[in-house]
Amino acid sequence: MILNYSEISQRERTNLLYSTIIPRPIAWIVTEDNGVVNIAPFSFFSGISSSPPVVMVAIGNRQDGTPKDTLRNIRNTKKATICVVNENYFEKMKSSAEPIPSHQSESEVFDIEVERVEHDFPPAIKGVESAMFCKLHSEIEFEGNTTPIFLEVVKHFVDDSSMIDESLKLNLIGRIGKTFAKVIEIE
Repeated sequence: MILNYSEISQRERTNLLYSTIIPRPIAWIVTEDNGVVNIAPFSFFSGISSSPPVVMVAIGNRQDGTPKDTLRNIRNTKKATICVVNENYFEKMKSSAEPIPSHQSESEVFDIEVERVEHDFPPAIKGVESAMFCKLHSEIEFEGNTTPIFLEVVKHFVDDSSMIDESLKLNLIGRIGKTFAKVIEIE
């Protein structure tokens, strides 16, 4: 069966991509604007270069077509902190995906504790194993409802217990299709 993306619905295209591109890591992005801390998860996220160290995140718009707070904040401040999600933060990560008014913080509404690790960047989720402090590199304008942005990793927080032989050993949660799963090592 060949499915022509120009002949199927957006929902069908999304379902095909979600089911095929697996596992998808979750970028739990913390941004800040006018003193309000915004926390939101995104699963169209990937590293694209190690030199320079750049990650890509695709951020969809709100239902009314306006940019989500995360994209608006990154455009305004040129900075973001990307935290990884492990099983301990699974429920809070899911709740942080719920839309709330822009003047409210997911940190306060969903009781997600944050801490200022690098004073020049948005805070990190307190207790995460890894957090990347990023500056906006560039973005691409697409037709449709999604904006791919490229963030350069400037600094990286790593929990000391996660560093093993110059590599990270993380207990991550990712998206598998429309569901979530633990990322485990297969030897």
